[in-house]
Order: sequence, then C-alpha cells, then structure tokens
Amino acid sequence: MVFIIRTGPTDKAVTMTFRRVNLIILVLLAVAFLIIVERNLLNLSEFLYKESPDADIVLPFESELSPDLRVQMVRKGEEIPVLITASEDRLGAVIAAMNSVYHNSKANVAFTIVTLNDTVDHLKAWLSKTKLKHVNYKIIIFEPGLLSGRISKDAKTMETVKPLTFARFYIPAYLPEAEKAIYLDDDIVVQGDIQELYETKIRPGHAAAFSDDCDSASAKGIVRGAGNQNNYIGFLDFKKEAIKKLGMRANTCSFNPGVIIANLTEWKNQNITQQLQHWMELNTQEDLYTKTLAESVTTPPLLIVFYKRHSTIDPMWHVRHLGTSGAGNRYSPQFVKAAKLLHWNGHYKPWGRTSSFTDVWDKWFISDPTGKFHPVRRHSGEK
Repeated sequence: MVFIIRTGPTDKAVTMTFRRVNLIILVLLAVAFLIIVERNLLNLSEFLYKESPDADIVLPFESELSPDLRVQMVRKGEEIPVLITASEDRLGAVIAAMNSVYHNSKANVAFTIVTLNDTVDHLKAWLSKTKLKHVNYKIIIFEPGLLSGRISKDAKTMETVKPLTFARFYIPAYLPEAEKAIYLDDDIVVQGDIQELYETKIRPGHAAAFSDDCDSASAKGIVRGAGNQNNYIGFLDFKKEAIKKLGMRANTCSFNPGVIIANLTEWKNQNITQQLQHWMELNTQEDLYTKTLAESVTTPPLLIVFYKRHSTIDPMWHVRHLGTSGAGNRYSPQFVKAAKLLHWNGHYKPWGRTSSFTDVWDKWFISDPTGKFHPVRRHSGEK
C-alpha cells in the first residue's frame, strides 16, 4: 500500500511561522548583544573616570603641563573667600598657612591678604617666585587710622598691639561681594579640605561661628602668666559698671577668634563692626579688659558682641594652644595628625626657637626666595 502525503496550505503556514520565530529570536539576540556591549562600554567609562577623577576632559597637551597647573585646572565650584593678615615679621606664617589650605583642597579658594604698606613688595615677591604664584589672591592695605581713638595710648599697651589683629573686625569691608567668608589667623595649618569648614552651619540670626573654649582637649590649656582663658572672667573686668550692666555670666565659656566663619549679610545687618568699635572706644575710657591677659585686646570686644549669639565650629577644625608650654604633652602625634586645623596660639610659634610639632608646620613652609625670612630653631643651627 502506498501512502501519499500531500503538502497543503496548513503545512506551509507552519513553516512560515517557524521562520518568523527564528527571525524574532535572531533580532532579540542581536539586541541583547548590543545591550551587553553598551553596558561594558559604560562600565569602562566609569572605571576610567574613577581612575582619573581629577580631570573632566583629558586634553592632549595635559601631560605637558606642570603639576601645579593641573591642580589649578580642576578647582571649581562656589568661590570660598578666605581672609588672612600678613605682617612683615610673621610673613613665613602666612605662606605656610596659605600653602596648607591650597594644597589640601580642590575648592575654588580666593585669598584676601590684608597687610601694611611696608610688607607688600616682600609678600608679592614671595608669592610670585614660588608655587603659590597660581593661588587666587588679592592684597589689601590696612589703614591703621581706623584704630584712632579705639586703642589705648598707654605705652606698654602700644608695644604689644598689632594693628592687623583688628582686620577681622572689618571683614565685610574687605569682601563687599561675599555673603559668607572664613577668617584665619596666620599661625595655623590646615590639614583638611577647607570646603568642609566653609560649610559649617550658622544658625539663623547669627553673624558668625567660633570654637568654644570648653569643647575639646584644647580647652584645658592654661597660658602661663595669663590666667584661665576658658571663660569670660579671664578676658573682662566684671567689676566695671559697663560690664555689669550687660548681665553676662562671668563663668560663660569663651571662644577663640583665630578662626571665624562669618555670615556677612547678618554681620552688616547687625552692624557688628560698629558694635566692636564702640566697645574698643569705651575700653580706652574705662579700661574694661582683664589685666592678667597681656596682648588680649582683640578678643574682649568680640566676646561682648557675640555673647550667646554665635554658632560653633567642629572642635577638630580648630585644635589650638599648640603655642603654649606643655602642648607636646597635651596632644599625641596621632591626634595632631587627625586634626583638620592646627593653631599655634600662645607665645611659642613654630617658626620660632621653641615650639611643639614644628615638623608639621615645616611641611607647609616655603623658603623665602628673597632670603629675608628664616625660621629659627634652637637646636638646628639655623639662623
């Protein structure tokens, strides 16, 4: 018996269906392949970015640039105004402070350096002939006439008063366009990213943030011959009527104005500069400051004006009293290394003969190309 199989319309339809299915499968495979390739390329791009986070665009000539210029190229974001003063006898301190700020941050730092006429040429030469020539800075001349009638004419006081210490009272005048700024004393070294310090939260209605003297290990510092510097009675004479009328508590924790984060809008709205000048003038008439605190002519008016009206700075962003006796015993090398900002306030400076942790400061000091300034070391033989 012979069976004849006929291929009808139904069989042809089945064949066509298989072909379509195969085509669809091929298309899906092709799409999957393209997706895998795209993901691999994205991962490669991300990997390359992580390997080179400092460059948004790799320029063909970048390898020919100096390292300093490559660092300069990646600085971006909101400008961070930093005010610092520069006196001739402490110029090396300013250089070390600026160098530490600049090289520990990729932020767009803009320095305003307040100095006196006799220091300008030396300062310009130092900056222009070293790697700090790429720093964004401007120099402003301080006018000592601002202090006329506002500081004591006592001969002993006049010898210790440094006009530039009062520059911090006039921050808005030096930075008229800024809404927020940082003030730094010159005897500091910054080891963290100053962007973090700049982002310190200032409470509504406050014009500034300071480091309270009761907030960290550095609060325990006692300066020889100067008494207790941790509270208001260490700075102000509470027997004077003008101080009594303020109703301040003598044991209130004081603060250190060597580092200030200023809300300049509030500073101007509250006439902070005018308030400070008022207390300076009143002191010349009524002698309101505590006698035991030699050289403390800048802090008292700030303590009065900002009494319980200031925000606080993270203690690690202002580790101080490194310039007092016993600082080397008070702090461990590990703690000093972890600190974001170090302050050698006190009699013993790291560029002087006797000081603690001078090796940390030396890392950021840049030799004076003019040969005028030399750190002095008791045991090193340097002059």
